[in-house]
This record gives sequence, structure tokens and C-alpha cells, in this order.
Amino acid sequence: MKRLFDLSFSIPMLLLFLPFGIIIALLIAITSTGGVFYRQERIGLNGKVFKLLKFRSMSVHAEKRGSLTVGMNDSRITKIGYIIRKFKIDEFPQFLNVIIGDMSVVGPRPEVREFVELYTQEQAKVLNVKPGITDYASIEYFNENEILAQSSDPKKTYIDEVMPNKILINQKYLKNPGLTQDLKIIWLTIKRLFK
Repeated sequence: MKRLFDLSFSIPMLLLFLPFGIIIALLIAITSTGGVFYRQERIGLNGKVFKLLKFRSMSVHAEKRGSLTVGMNDSRITKIGYIIRKFKIDEFPQFLNVIIGDMSVVGPRPEVREFVELYTQEQAKVLNVKPGITDYASIEYFNENEILAQSSDPKKTYIDEVMPNKILINQKYLKNPGLTQDLKIIWLTIKRLFK
């Protein structure tokens, strides 16, 4: 049922977004060196590694300077990247991840291996479901980059505070998964984007 919902939601979204996606892709290609898409290894269902897709919003090889983005003033962010990150447009290619089957529309956000390796046995239960494009934690931490920008040690703040809180929120989702809750999360995400 969830897979059917994922496909019936993602395919129309991609088709509707396609004209804007082409424009964004051209702007990325014209204004900065490198490919249009950014692929990053993330950990998915049952610990499976997959390549998460995004529109590239940073300079090439930006990940060599860390996997966390610290605020919108991060020097690695390109000019067009600033705009697409602000409105979360860089996330749209992940609907392709949903169609491929690596992700769902709703589910815990997939993490990089560096942080997954820090999970406790209890926290690792978030890997028992497919990761998603959005979840309650994404809504709660919509301005996560700005929170980290205010920290003297962003990585420590993420590991000690942000990541555990996000996992706690996701664990609440895991207690009552279902289409009704997924639709609620999608609605709350849309409201947060427009807000």
C-alpha cells in the first residue's frame, strides 16, 4: 500500500516539477562548475547504502570540508544554491529515489554512514523502515543549518543534541506508521515550506 502511494504521489510531482527542474538545472550548469546533480551515500532500509540525489547547491568536492552544512553563509554554497536550499528545491530529485525504491515520500531522513555508526541499538531501529523525503523531524528542524551556525562546535552539537532529538521524533512515528499519518506529515511539510 505504501509503495503504491509513494509511486502515485512521486510520479505526478516529478511531472509537474519538470519544467522548473529544467530551468534550475540550466541555472546550476551556467553559474557554477560541476554537474547538475549531487549524489551522496546515505544509509537506508536495513543499513543498505544508496545514492541520495539532490540538485547540486555547493561547489564541487564540498563534502571534503565536512558533511554538515553550517548556516546559509557557508562559503561552499553557490549563488543559485543559496536560493534552492532556502526553499528546499534542491531536495526534489529525491522523488527519483522514491521511484527507484530506495526511499519513501514519508519516513526518517536518511543519514550518512559517519553518523549512523554512532547510533545506539535503540536508535538503529529507524533503519527498520525506508527513509523518506520528509518526516516530523524535518519539520521540527526545518532551520537546522541555522541552529548549527550558532554553535561553536557544529558537529558536536549535531551529534549530542540535534541527531538524538531527531531520532526520538522519528521513533514516535515508528510507533504508529500508516497512510493517515503520512498524509498529515505531507500537509505539515507543505505548510512549513510556504510559511
